[in-house]
Amino acid sequence: MAGKAGLKAGLIGTVVLLVVTVINQFLPPGGLVYVVCGVDMLIYVGIGVLAGLFLAMPRTPGKGAGAGAIAGLISGTISGVIGYVIMSIRLARGLGYPGLDPQQMQQLTEMGMDPKMFAIPGVICGMAIGSGLAASGGAIFAAVKSD
Repeated sequence: MAGKAGLKAGLIGTVVLLVVTVINQFLPPGGLVYVVCGVDMLIYVGIGVLAGLFLAMPRTPGKGAGAGAIAGLISGTISGVIGYVIMSIRLARGLGYPGLDPQQMQQLTEMGMDPKMFAIPGVICGMAIGSGLAASGGAIFAAVKSD
């Protein structure tokens, strides 16, 4: 049951990603925001491993990849949408975009760019990257621990 394992791991992974998303929204401008991006990638691999762990015996790399992809897609979609909402609220309140200082935000708005437009591709890429990383984590775990 790759679907059931993926759903369970995806929901658990969503909680972890939401905590990291909330922390990321309140970090000061600088390089720490990009460190959190790397942590997110490791979390997606962990979500895939968790999905592989929840698989019924015998585990195969194909089933592990499927469960991991489902888990990554679920957690990436939910955390991405909630992260977009949080960021939209921050921008509406004038708090800025995480990782950009106020001068960079001002330059973007003077050029006629809405900072929210950067978030939509980010959500879509996050879903795709999260699904791929979780699928690889699930496949590797199922291949290593097949019994």
